[in-house]
Amino acid sequence: MKVVACYSMKGGVGKTATSVNLAYWAAKSGLKTLLIDLDPQGASSFYFNISPSPKKWAVRFFKAYENLVKNLQTSEFENLDIIPAHLSFRGFDALLSGLENRNKRLKRVLKGFDADYELVILDCPPSIGYLSESVFIAADIILVPVIPTTLSERTFEQLITFFEENDYPIDKIMPFFSMVQAQKTLHQSTMQSMLARYRQFLSVTIPYSADIEKMGEHQAPVDVFAKSKPANGAYIELWGEVSKALKQ
Repeated sequence: MKVVACYSMKGGVGKTATSVNLAYWAAKSGLKTLLIDLDPQGASSFYFNISPSPKKWAVRFFKAYENLVKNLQTSEFENLDIIPAHLSFRGFDALLSGLENRNKRLKRVLKGFDADYELVILDCPPSIGYLSESVFIAADIILVPVIPTTLSERTFEQLITFFEENDYPIDKIMPFFSMVQAQKTLHQSTMQSMLARYRQFLSVTIPYSADIEKMGEHQAPVDVFAKSKPANGAYIELWGEVSKALKQ
C-alpha cells in the first residue's frame, strides 16, 4: 500500500481538487483507493457528497485503525472509499501534542489498511504542526500544488527549509503548478524561476479553470461533468505522473 498526501502550507491552491480528482482516477485505473479527508472543513468529502458522522471522534482517530474503519463510507465510484472529515479534526495538533511517538501515530494507524487498499490519499489541512509532521512521515509522496505567484513561491521555500532543518527526506516532495493562468506575465516568470531552482517539479500544470470551480456545484470530480475540457486532461496527466512515481 502506498500513501500520497496532497499538502500545502498555503490554502486556496487547489489541494482538495487535486485530492478528489487524483482519488477518482486512481480508482478508475483499478486501484483500490481510500481517500481520507483530514481537513476539518471537509471539502473533499463534500465533493463526493459524503456526510461526516454526527459524533465527534477526533480523539479516537490516532488510537487504532478500527476507529477509522467505523467511519469509512463507500463512494458512488467503484474502488473508491472515503473517510470524511469532522469539524472536531481542528483539534488534531492539540491532541497529538499529548501523545507519545506523535509523529508516527498516523503511519501506525494507516498500516491497518494495508491488506484492503493499494493506495491511500490524504487531503491535508493548510497548516504546519504535529499533524503535518505525521503526514510527512506516513506519506510515500507529498504532492504540493503551487500557484506561480510570489507568496506561493515563498511558502514552498519555507516547506523545503522545514524539511531540511528537521531531516525529512526532500525527495518525497513532488510539487506541481496549480491554478495557472498562462496569459499572466507573473505566472510565466515565477514558473521559469522555480523550475530553474527546483528540479523535482512535475511536468503537468493544472490550469485556472471554471470547470474546477464547478466541482462544488456538481459535487463530483471534473471528469463526471467536463470530460472533454482541458482541466480534466490535466488531472489525467497528473495521475499518470504520480502513478509512474509510485511504481518506482
